[in-house]
Amino acid sequence: MHADIPLTRDLLLVGGGHAHALVLRRWGMDPLPGVRVTVINPGADAPYTGMLPGHVAGHYDRDALDIDLVRLARFAGARLIDGAVTGIDAGARGVIVAGRGRIEYDVASLDVGIHSDMPDLPGFAEHGTPAKPLDLFARGWRAHLAAAREGAAADVAVIGGGVAGVELAMAMAHALRTADIPARVTVLEAAPDLTGCGARARRLLRDAMTRLGVTLRTGVEVAAIHADRVALAGGETIPAVFVTGATGARPHPWLAQSGLPVHEGFVRVGPTLAVEGHDDLFAVGDCTHLTHAPRPKAGVYAVRAAPVLHRNLRAALTGGPARAYRPQRTYLKLVSLGGKRAVAEKAALALAAPWLWRWKDRIDRRFMAKLRDLPAMARTALPPVVADGVRDVAGDAPLCGGCGSKVGAGALAATLAAMPPPLRDDVLSRPGDDAAVLRAGAGRQVFTTDHLRAFTEDHALMARIAAIHALGDVWAMGAAPQAALASLVLPRMSETLQRRTLAEMLSAAGEVLRDAGAELVGGHTTMGAELTVGFAITGLHGGTPIGHDGARPGDALLLTRAIGTGTLLAGEMARRARGRDVMAVLAAMSVPQGDAAAILAGARAMTDVTGFGLAGHLTAICRASGVGAEIALETVPVHAGALELADAGVRSTLHPSNVAAAPVAGASGPRGALLHDPQTAGGLLAAVAPEAAAGLLERLRTAGHRAERIGTVTDDLVLRCV
Repeated sequence: MHADIPLTRDLLLVGGGHAHALVLRRWGMDPLPGVRVTVINPGADAPYTGMLPGHVAGHYDRDALDIDLVRLARFAGARLIDGAVTGIDAGARGVIVAGRGRIEYDVASLDVGIHSDMPDLPGFAEHGTPAKPLDLFARGWRAHLAAAREGAAADVAVIGGGVAGVELAMAMAHALRTADIPARVTVLEAAPDLTGCGARARRLLRDAMTRLGVTLRTGVEVAAIHADRVALAGGETIPAVFVTGATGARPHPWLAQSGLPVHEGFVRVGPTLAVEGHDDLFAVGDCTHLTHAPRPKAGVYAVRAAPVLHRNLRAALTGGPARAYRPQRTYLKLVSLGGKRAVAEKAALALAAPWLWRWKDRIDRRFMAKLRDLPAMARTALPPVVADGVRDVAGDAPLCGGCGSKVGAGALAATLAAMPPPLRDDVLSRPGDDAAVLRAGAGRQVFTTDHLRAFTEDHALMARIAAIHALGDVWAMGAAPQAALASLVLPRMSETLQRRTLAEMLSAAGEVLRDAGAELVGGHTTMGAELTVGFAITGLHGGTPIGHDGARPGDALLLTRAIGTGTLLAGEMARRARGRDVMAVLAAMSVPQGDAAAILAGARAMTDVTGFGLAGHLTAICRASGVGAEIALETVPVHAGALELADAGVRSTLHPSNVAAAPVAGASGPRGALLHDPQTAGGLLAAVAPEAAAGLLERLRTAGHRAERIGTVTDDLVLRCV
């Protein structure tokens, strides 16, 4: 999107279903200038319905199954909010996100699917796993299969003898048989026969179930679920430790509770996919009831509706005409049979064969390829003639966000070294300390400032992480946060979007600061080319704040958080990182470390690991203390996905400068490269008395921190890996 075009409209996509995924792809190919797109989904991935049985059976790994919403959002220029919508006020154009609050919109669309939970069945909430949402089922099945491989009981029961339940039962039976795990798989159906298919398809499905040893019980009523069995009405029990419910489509209760027009709990939409009575709210997929053309719940309808939804969303945002969606009357069912065979059914015709599975596999892979094989990111080309050095500085990759956009350590150190010492006797620190130290009566006040270029389109999450990042300097010196001023640069946008953006950002940052004991007392806002978030923070200390200069030979080096954020963020910008790894690292960065700082209050030296990487910040401690250090490279915790990206050559733009400023003898391979990776909201690095290290580690881990002892302070002035 051209930077000079202001943002004026908010488009909100609630849910990462198939239709919304396809809309994001189309949006990335042809964005509408002036629109800010937001996707809200619980998690970074959305499992593809068509490949779930194959994943359960073991034919597809997790990466093949999942639609990576983080990559799609990056391609579309959208922000992705990790959360679940629990309510919508269509009249006031806003949704409520659990743990996040209110998000406003101008135009919105719902694609939240259905669930198959069974809240009225005793014991299901405690011991059952609904077949939908698919991501919850897939996680539950993976955990069950892993436990069964370790010798745990493996019997399975599926409540519901429709096509979906039978397909999952055969997939689970195939996976258990392939792994040589003895287990009984039982399908329990209240009707007298299988449902959702014709007579010939029923015979083919029954034959396949028999070959796999799946027991079908029809005409039975389930009374309760226990940890190791299913109780039937009349007293009979069926052995089962993994019980799933696949008894039909159930709408999410919050849809009807929000006052939307519904049919049996499903949102009523007309020919344009607009919710009845709301020309700025659309809905698609299994959560809807098509009033003009009622259809069964099937993913094929959501996929076919995506082009119409995309066009009508753009029309609603620009005042253009809408188009009608006319779904086909029937569709071809392709049902996998556990192994690489499938049944095809359309009307009264049905056939089973291996080639049908291969056909289904090609269809599914082609669909996923559309969402994975996205066009390469376009970069602004340099003019043909530029000054000497421009191409070297510009490099081959775009400037990273977060600490990857920091000024290089060499340039900064040279500049600070030339600065004169402070003249005031109440200024006690020197340039380069984590924070300024000021005399305040009998105690000390620390003062710091930090700001970040945005590396996520989720501006509220960005504000939260930036606040935690800035607080790190105060925590590292053992001080108690006191007050904060915000410095916010917003891209050009309308006053309405300014209000929405500031409300979300200040709410998120204010929560972090208040929880840390500080007050957000004001700040400054301006408009610019891109989102930048910064804070100036003061803290109080009753004695002498912790510095860099107290480390002694023999001290243990403790690190409270994994490294690799710069590599993961660079990989995400290039759409090379897995979405779930990116979501996990953002979640880790958004966790405060005030409690860790309190545990480490007796450290001899401490700093927070940020832009100059673990090696750079450890070098600062060593130089100030006149010591060296040995790093036990294999003990350094690393964020999931970072090693894989580092091994593939992914680097933050600050990485070369960090390597030059803080060389580490013996650092090699991807782990060695990550020692120089710039961190955002990184961990606390502390030098502590060796006899205290074990106890401190235990306390840090009990508090929920991924803390490790990563090395030892030495007396030879060298930083090396061992």
